[in-house]
Amino acid sequence: MTAFSTETKFLPPTDAKSRITQFMREFQDSVCQGLEAVDGGGKFQEESWDRPEGGGGRSRVMKEGNIFEQGGVNFSEVWGDHLPPSILSQRPDAAGHRWFATGTSMVLHPRNPYIPTVHLNYRYFEAGPVWWFGGGLDLTPYYPFAEDASHLHNTLKGACDKHSPDLYPTFKLWCDEYFYLKHRNETRGVGGIFFDYQDGQGALYRGSDPKGPAAQYSDALGVPAPRSWEELFAISQDCAHSFLPAYVPIVERRRNTEYGEHQRNFQLYRRGRYVEFNLVYDRGTIFGLQTNGRTESILMSLPPLVRWEYGYKPEPNSPEAQLYDVFLKPQDWANWQG
Repeated sequence: MTAFSTETKFLPPTDAKSRITQFMREFQDSVCQGLEAVDGGGKFQEESWDRPEGGGGRSRVMKEGNIFEQGGVNFSEVWGDHLPPSILSQRPDAAGHRWFATGTSMVLHPRNPYIPTVHLNYRYFEAGPVWWFGGGLDLTPYYPFAEDASHLHNTLKGACDKHSPDLYPTFKLWCDEYFYLKHRNETRGVGGIFFDYQDGQGALYRGSDPKGPAAQYSDALGVPAPRSWEELFAISQDCAHSFLPAYVPIVERRRNTEYGEHQRNFQLYRRGRYVEFNLVYDRGTIFGLQTNGRTESILMSLPPLVRWEYGYKPEPNSPEAQLYDVFLKPQDWANWQG
């Protein structure tokens, strides 16, 4: 931690945990209400759970809706005395402190292959003097449309730009880096925004690739003025609240697109990439499993149906090939011109 950590302005307020927990609960409520409205038939079923070591949460799952084949929106608030390896490897300065974490996460798997899968997670962590905000949103289309990717990115950019024009470009590049399947050499989808370890000090980028595009962009910006807990909380809130305006118009635009067995099979095949990422790389999944969270809630992000096919290659010049050739490579979607 830098010298700023000793100044009151850069420590969490005394009511930080209660305020962020209340926001995460209310955010879960608003997301579920918005998704039920757009689905027009499916309802979220809630299960509350307790964690033996401390804390618990609310898991809400929709199955067999009009639009969403399966979707989950989770809230959790957990604490304990022993930090998992996934945290200590990134922030060894948190060792020896009692920790607290809360967040809301969501994954939606629509039935129609023309409606993209979407993932969201916003979270907050505290361990003694160590604290940070993290989160983001990314879109995983199967039969993608540039106008949809552009709409999502511009909506997220608008939320970030309320606070600084430097946030979206940094978080967008960070998202492209994070939601990347190294063993496949492809991005998970068309990205969005992602940030982590935001404690108001140092460079914006706090990722694991010091030579990547996100790090280079952040380094070129220099170190911004220190940001307070209140400022970072406001950024997280605005980014979180941009989800429904970013995603719902895409659902409405694609919900009546006709599809057949060919499109459905390709969707199920591409869902396999989602499974691979979540089980191999996803920090939330790893953190939940390492802290003895509720397994059903942690793995609700996985799709209800999925398939793998050995050696699959799309037909040249097909819509499936376009996904690989254009949309699974990072693009400047915010400035896309149709």
